[in-house]
Amino acid sequence: MKIDILTLFPDICRAPLGESIMKRAQENGIIDLRIRNLRDWTTDKHHIVDDTPFGGGQGMVMKPEPIFAAVEELCAAKENTADTQRPALEVQQSKIENGKPKVIVMSPAGRRFDQQMATELSRESHLVIICGHYEGIDHRVIEHLVDLEISIGDYVLTNGAIAAIVFVDAIVRLLPGVLGHEQSAVDDSFSDGFWRHLSTLARQNFAAGKFPKFWFPEITPRSQSGVKSRQ
Repeated sequence: MKIDILTLFPDICRAPLGESIMKRAQENGIIDLRIRNLRDWTTDKHHIVDDTPFGGGQGMVMKPEPIFAAVEELCAAKENTADTQRPALEVQQSKIENGKPKVIVMSPAGRRFDQQMATELSRESHLVIICGHYEGIDHRVIEHLVDLEISIGDYVLTNGAIAAIVFVDAIVRLLPGVLGHEQSAVDDSFSDGFWRHLSTLARQNFAAGKFPKFWFPEITPRSQSGVKSRQ
């Protein structure tokens, strides 16, 4: 799977997505993760990415031009790769198989993210994730460019890059080969709509106390011969 994250703050994403399971997934070639700075697609010398909202009001709105330029370039790059990897007669079929990248924007107005959606999106070959900031993104981006608006909850974050980290982590861990055991993702909480069972160590003794008695019903001790031992 290929994942492109478009954000004004790439460093927010790099640290958490460069550790542990996410790091190994990249090292093993399971995902191709690119964290990109939206300012690279600006055309002015100051790399301005925001402007005042229509009608006035507080805050700033992210301009559509850099976002359109970035997404169009990333989508075009995928099509060109498909064309060069197969003979001319198979180019059209290749495009059908690879599919158009799924363009997603992290937005509080979006559909609530859950495990079922993570499973569905883990089947995509290419995700382009747009991270908002300021008062939001020019709505023309949503109307003409985005396939799916996603929210990770009903609360406000500093910017969409933080939400994108949660989003990417939940999807990537569902890909084959990412977790240590292939059954791990299947047994996770919410995989079947329910919480996973409680977790604890195999040993009973701990400073805070033993396991509850009902976890371990009393068993009459027996000798090796199978005869009840005397107390």
